[in-house]
Formats: sequence, C-alpha cells, structure tokens
Amino acid sequence: MLTLDKIYHAKFVLKQVARKTDLIAATRLCPGTDLYLKTENLQVTGSFKVRGAYYKISQLSAEERAKGVIACSAGNHAQGVALAATRMGIKSVVCMPDGAPIMKVESTKRLGAEVELVKGTYDDAHDRAVELQEQTGMTFIHPYDDELVIAGQGTIGLEILDQLPDLDAVIVPIGGGGLISGVAFAIKSLRPEVKIYGVQAAGAPSMEHAFHDHKYETLDSAVTFADGIAVKTPGETTFDMVSQYVDEIVTVSEDEIAAAILALMENQKLVAEGAGATPVAAALFGKLPLAGKKTVCLISGGNIDVNILSRVITRGLVMSGRKTNLMIALEDKPGQLSLVSDIVSACGANVVSVHHDRSDANMAITSCFLKLGLETRDAAQIETIKQKLTEAGFKLVTERA
Repeated sequence: MLTLDKIYHAKFVLKQVARKTDLIAATRLCPGTDLYLKTENLQVTGSFKVRGAYYKISQLSAEERAKGVIACSAGNHAQGVALAATRMGIKSVVCMPDGAPIMKVESTKRLGAEVELVKGTYDDAHDRAVELQEQTGMTFIHPYDDELVIAGQGTIGLEILDQLPDLDAVIVPIGGGGLISGVAFAIKSLRPEVKIYGVQAAGAPSMEHAFHDHKYETLDSAVTFADGIAVKTPGETTFDMVSQYVDEIVTVSEDEIAAAILALMENQKLVAEGAGATPVAAALFGKLPLAGKKTVCLISGGNIDVNILSRVITRGLVMSGRKTNLMIALEDKPGQLSLVSDIVSACGANVVSVHHDRSDANMAITSCFLKLGLETRDAAQIETIKQKLTEAGFKLVTERA
C-alpha cells in the first residue's frame, strides 16, 4: 500500500541521483493564466522516469539484484532503469517497441542496458518483457503499475509543494498513469484542495476513457507522436488511484501538442517531447478551468527525436498561425503575380515559396493556379490577407497546411 512515508523515503534515496528540478514562472506562455513549469525535461536522463526506476531498483534484495532486472519502455523508463541498474552493478534488459525514437534507444544502450527491439507498440514490448522475465527469473521493473515506482514519481509532488506552497492546480501528462498517481497522492495527502488535472493525447486516450466510463478498459490502438504516453492499457493500480485522486482528464490533438512544443521553445527556451508538452497544450487551448488559479504544468520529459523535431515545429507554426499555404486562381496574364505580391507585402507577411501551375485539368485554359507559402504573424493576419485578396478580385481556391 502506498503511503506518504514511502514517498518521503523515496525522496531521501533519490538525493544521490535525481535533480530537484526548477519550477519556473511562465509569464509569457499563456497570457491571463498564472502558469508555472516543473522542468522534469531537465532531469538527469531528460525525464522524470529515473525517479521511479531508481527507487524501485534500490529496494531489491541481494538475491533479486543478482538475477538482474528487465523492463519495457518507449524510451524514458528504459533510460531510468539502465542508469539505476548500472550504478548499482545490476544487469538490465529493456524491451522497446521498434518504433521508439533512435535517440532513446541509443541513450539506453549507452547507459548500460541490453536492448531488445520488439515489433509493434509499447504493449507488445510489455508482453515480450513479461515472457523474458518468466524465462530468466529477472525482476520486472514496471514503468507505472508498481507501488514503489509510483512512490518515486510522487517525489515530484513533494517538490512542487516546497517550491510553490500556495498552488491551486497541477496538470500532469498521463500514459499508464504512474506519474499522475504519485503526484496526485502526494499533493492530495498534504493539500487536498489542490486540483489535479490529467492530460492525454487524443490518439491514445486510454486513461481518459477509463476515468470517464468508470471502468478499466483497453484501446484498440494508441497512435500519437507523443511516444512517451502512447499506451493502450492503463495500469490497474494507477486506474484506481487516478479514480480516487484526480479531478479531471482531458485530451489534446497532435497539432495542439506541436504548438505547445513550439511555444515552449520560443517563449521559455525549453525543449519538451510530445508527452512533456501536453500539459502546456491543455493550458494554451483552454481545455481546463485555469482562470484565477496558480497552475503548474509538469513538463515530464525533453527527449524528443531530432528527426521529427522539424516536422513538429512546422505543425506548430501552422497551428499557431505562423505559417500557411494559399492557392489562388489567376488569369494567366502579365502583372497578376505582382498584384498578389503587393497585397501580401502590404499586409506584412513574408513569401517563402511560389509555385505557378498551368497543368491542373480542373482550371480554364486561360487560367493558372498560384500557390504561395507564407510566413505570418498569427491567424488574424492570415484572415486579413485572404480578405484583401478577395476584395481585389482574386479567388482563393483552397489552402493547405
């Protein structure tokens, strides 16, 4: 049974390995909201996961340590297990889905773990890890559905209370539920009036469904670039704890997550992975009643794969109205491009690409399509450009992100 004493004990044990990450005010991030960021993306492995993994492994018996540990992970728990096991001189094996970010796979290997890539999702990696555990007798270090792991994650709740005693709400990412279970238990035990909000990716809403349906259930699929929370089945222990201690759970779209990653980079100079940015996405897009509340967004990790970062930034630019594509039907005669350019320039936007297309079978022989890529200030500026073009007699055929 989880107790506050166990979380305080975990805090003592973790002093030798985990950072007490900063809590920073985010005054520019979400105007009108008193927002703070708990920067677990700056933790020693780039994620909060080292807390639970290290505490769990630290409590193993000598016999269990001799047999080694095994885990399943999309990447962050893997690094926590690898670091903890290597520091304690314990062999570690981690099963990871074959779609896990390369950076997370390589970091896990560098930290000393043996990695087995498993075809499919996190849940497939979990099944393979359980199979290997039964064959080898190694101790399975569950990423979230374990009392000691939850206690380790709960140390974040204690730190938040130390850093902002008069907080009103905390927004926490949810995958399997270990992080929010520990944070919610710690904070509600000491300050029961504080609101605990969870957030999931819309493509992987396992806990959100279970929470609102009041029953434990499994999704058919979990599809999101926020790989750290792409979980089809929440934990049984965590579901019970979330049902008891969490006030509300919401979801955010892929575009909203991308916009949050971009906002964190631009306004706070922080790099967050998809899962870590979900609390900020929930705040930015008004998913929760935060007006008048001192609210902490828990940035759970910063291990985003650089191979997808550029695509995420592009999606974030589109979502925030900083980038758009327009397609305009023109008469194919001299001076048309100049007129369009003058309108765009007068509105203060920047043209970054131009494509003149005469080959579309759907247009008149004497017409063409002009496709423009624009850098813009915000969505309002895009609407102004469209309006001015329409007033000048130009026909906007379509727009593509």
